[in-house]
Amino acid sequence: MKEVKLTDREKTIELGEKVGQQLKAGDVLVLDGDLGAGKTTFTKGLAKGLAIPDLIKSPTFTIIREYHDGRLPLYHMDAYRLENGGAEDLGLEEYFDSDGVSVVEWAQFVEDELPAEFLAIHFKRTDDENTRLLQFEPHGRHFEQVVTEL
Repeated sequence: MKEVKLTDREKTIELGEKVGQQLKAGDVLVLDGDLGAGKTTFTKGLAKGLAIPDLIKSPTFTIIREYHDGRLPLYHMDAYRLENGGAEDLGLEEYFDSDGVSVVEWAQFVEDELPAEFLAIHFKRTDDENTRLLQFEPHGRHFEQVVTEL
């Protein structure tokens, strides 16, 4: 596990961009942390690293937002509303096995649907309201390499 301390929003976007540049089709990232911890901000950077020009918005109310205008498609998911079930009806494995990158927030509600290999990123707030600690937990050799490159 690797830990990175970020001191502002721009650093979060830069790190997301760096990660996004290393991703390939079928990659799955799992982001967890409190509301406002920086998950969507990080995803904005990730999209930048995938050369996606679109404005990235939180998928809280839509569950899945799709962005297709980059190097690879981005499937941004928010599983929070699936707390009481329903994940198996969404066909998440089709996204996970697709030609794009899947980013899942609140993945604890879809754990049974996740592939064996993924990159978990844990977002933690600190006493300083602008500072975040990100812990990268790779599952699989490809993601170990992605984390090593950071």
